[in-house]
Amino acid sequence: MEDIVLYEKEGDIGKVILNKPEKRNAIDLEVLKSLINAFKESAEKNDICVIYSANGKDFTVGADLKYGYDLLTDNKRQDEAVEFLESFQNLTRAMLAHPGVIIAGLQGWVIGGGFEQLLYCDLRIAAKNTRIMLPELGVGLFFSNASTKLLPRIIGEGRAKNIMYLGSEINAEEALNIGLVNQVCKLEGLRRILKRIANTIVQKDHTAIKLAKKLINENQDEPIESVLSKELQAMILTGQSAELKKRLKKFVKDNE
Repeated sequence: MEDIVLYEKEGDIGKVILNKPEKRNAIDLEVLKSLINAFKESAEKNDICVIYSANGKDFTVGADLKYGYDLLTDNKRQDEAVEFLESFQNLTRAMLAHPGVIIAGLQGWVIGGGFEQLLYCDLRIAAKNTRIMLPELGVGLFFSNASTKLLPRIIGEGRAKNIMYLGSEINAEEALNIGLVNQVCKLEGLRRILKRIANTIVQKDHTAIKLAKKLINENQDEPIESVLSKELQAMILTGQSAELKKRLKKFVKDNE
């Protein structure tokens, strides 16, 4: 039986792949645990960049509602139900803790908790057939993955409320226009573009890339003086590296 989440490593680039296409990559507890393990393994193997994508026509239709209904209606599975809910948040923690740059490649439907987990990705690239929806309130559910904080931060409070309250479908171009995704491409070119972006990132100084991700994530809620202090420490750290001297020497020679 094939793994429902795949992890692969190619040099400094890791790949985490949802692999449940026959179920449209619907998310249950097993999927969440596998994703958490995959991102932790990627971090342990020091991937500088991670491409997060899915096999099949849809990235994910979100939580497996039949599975969720079975949990809610079976008193003997209450512990599993709580673990399922907590695991959505633990996936966000695992992705946030990953020191590398995470790039999501979206296609087809990306629904509910399936999209919310992507808000802590650093970049989101969408194929033209991508359709995003957050239908939780209409079903009587609530949001996960710190989305009530992250979505307003990314696209603004007014737009976030509109998406969350109405639960309307958003196509790829609309998502691009409001800053929900960074780039839109043809479906057949999605994997090539993801690989190209990842290759561009891993060619940069690895210490500097990790520091950039760390400080961008941390500094949004920090006072200016704290941000200035952290940036100074980061500049000193990168300035002491042999890699910087090598790169600067090449830059100076190339521009003489």
